Amino acid sequence: MLFEDLSLSKSIQTAVHELGYIEATPIQEKSIPIILAGNDLVGCAQTGTGKTGAFAIPIVHHLHRIVGSAKKTKQIRALVVTPTRELAVQIGQSFDAYAKYTNLVQLTIFGGVSQVPQVELLKKGVDILIVTPGRLLDLHKQGFINLDHLHTLVLDEADQMLDMGFIHDVKKIVKLTPKNRQTLLFSATMPMAIRELAETFLNQPEYVSVSPPSTTAETVEQRIYFVHKSDKRKLLYHLIRNEKISDVLVFARTKHGADNV
Repeated sequence: MLFEDLSLSKSIQTAVHELGYIEATPIQEKSIPIILAGNDLVGCAQTGTGKTGAFAIPIVHHLHRIVGSAKKTKQIRALVVTPTRELAVQIGQSFDAYAKYTNLVQLTIFGGVSQVPQVELLKKGVDILIVTPGRLLDLHKQGFINLDHLHTLVLDEADQMLDMGFIHDVKKIVKLTPKNRQTLLFSATMPMAIRELAETFLNQPEYVSVSPPSTTAETVEQRIYFVHKSDKRKLLYHLIRNEKISDVLVFARTKHGADNV
């Protein structure tokens, strides 16, 4: 599908054309119409598939129609939560590019640096906030972030946030937002914990996937053994000894468990 075939405003069409966007990627082609229709979405796509554009472009289109004049009061209407500083910066740059010919203002904030300049920019007012979980909760607790006017919440790289231990922070953040928000969840994989999160906080979401989740390379042979917990180390010893495996990588849940293995 060509970008010119999507129901996007002229300002957005001009911006994406200047970026060299001609044809939408599969995740963009499937996601953008759903988001423009105002529906919740769960998207499964790897990095490099155009995922940021899949949610940022329709958000800019929607907010541009709402905000319109630069004189309108700036309030946080779109919130993007992402696990790392690097991802936050990349997403912020994408929003700047897509919103080039609009009056929208985005702000990217993260921890590990002074909050003073971030707070000063927040006080001036922003339309789109891209943020890491810890800094968001910290500034909200201090009263510098108001999410009462939020239209769209994006949880980006949800599986990575799960792996980094941010899942409880994410749940706290979701509860701070209005119930009538639109929620978009994007993840490279779709483990059960992410599905449970989607079922809890999203309203009848549509699911979009552009590649099978957790796909294993064809050269990898997989086996599963069902044994009692007390027999796991005996099984590992048996496999290494009897199948003469010379190189083994073993994952353990805790440091204590690794020491025992």
